[in-house]
Amino acid sequence: MDITGAEYARDLQLTDHNGQPRSLKDFRGKVVVVFFGYTQCPDVCPTSLQELAEAKRLLGPDGERLQGVFVTIDPERDTPELLKAYMANFDPSFIALRGTPEQTAAVAKEFKIYYKKVEGKTPTSYTMDHSAGSYIFDPAGRVRVFHRYGSGAQALADDVRALLHETPAR
Repeated sequence: MDITGAEYARDLQLTDHNGQPRSLKDFRGKVVVVFFGYTQCPDVCPTSLQELAEAKRLLGPDGERLQGVFVTIDPERDTPELLKAYMANFDPSFIALRGTPEQTAAVAKEFKIYYKKVEGKTPTSYTMDHSAGSYIFDPAGRVRVFHRYGSGAQALADDVRALLHETPAR
């Protein structure tokens, strides 16, 4: 879905799984795909990250200009160490970002992401309901596309390729 010119999802400033402060500006020159989720997610999150890794592979040499960014909505359980290991399961170049609960809420609001804790049988067995789609930013750092969950790696690769090879506006 083309969302060029949207007045939301403009930036995020969180800490990556290596302890470095990050914002979208750090990835200028690359197409950035941002997905919100959590490491304990049983289906949507690993499927989305696997799709992103497959899209990178489908892009061939252009895949080096794709940056995957995973933003945790569960900073309570998703420690930097856990996030680093989780991202390594998909692609070593992908990064995970986390913030305080307050920072997470602010970024989710900026990106119009829904998330809510759903209590489990024990205090640590809860799940998280959340939006399931990815935001795609062009190499200039502008949000351009909302990629719906389940659209497939080829559709994602096609969107990324189009953004990498479009002629900049003059």
